[in-house]
Amino acid sequence: MAAPPKQSQTPVSVPVRAGRPRVSAKGEQTRTRLIAAARTLLAGEMSARFTTRNVAALCGVSHGMCHYHFEDRTDLILAVIDDIRPEWISPMEEAVDAPGTFAERAERVVQMLTRGESPDLSHLHSALHWHALNDERVRLSLEAEYRSWRACFVRLFQVLADERGGIDPRPLGEAVAAAVDGLAAIQSLDAEVDAESVFRTLILTLAAGA
Repeated sequence: MAAPPKQSQTPVSVPVRAGRPRVSAKGEQTRTRLIAAARTLLAGEMSARFTTRNVAALCGVSHGMCHYHFEDRTDLILAVIDDIRPEWISPMEEAVDAPGTFAERAERVVQMLTRGESPDLSHLHSALHWHALNDERVRLSLEAEYRSWRACFVRLFQVLADERGGIDPRPLGEAVAAAVDGLAAIQSLDAEVDAESVFRTLILTLAAGA
């Protein structure tokens, strides 16, 4: 009997996911410094003149080095959006997703919300919103971040739905998220508002009436 033909041993090519090229530890440090400089400019008076050249100058590196790490200023703004996530979305996710009853989680959320944003972070959010109006990629990225932010409040009321049943958590969570964002805008004007009382009253009233 003739031996079966040998199968081809030609390796199958696997597509490689495109992404940012690997850089050295020193390169990562430079990238981190560029993001920090970008945050400083965006949160300051030069936000309207935000350019990769100005970021490079503040960071103390060449303009070419900035473009080695970031293709354009939009890439740099997107990196800033990623960089600030641990300062506002991650703490909210932890407050909501840690074990506990609805009442316990709601209290953690209220306490986290009343810590307030630092002035720099508040100014940074305002600058990012301005750039989102003029750059579609920034708008899409910021929209995704706020979607994650709103989802935290929906998950909070999902706990209430699991405890009581017969509750749609989405409109309740969306309502609280909208109120939180609105109050943040009011507080950015230095208005004196008892945020803790407002948040606690809103959440508990919605829960009681659900």
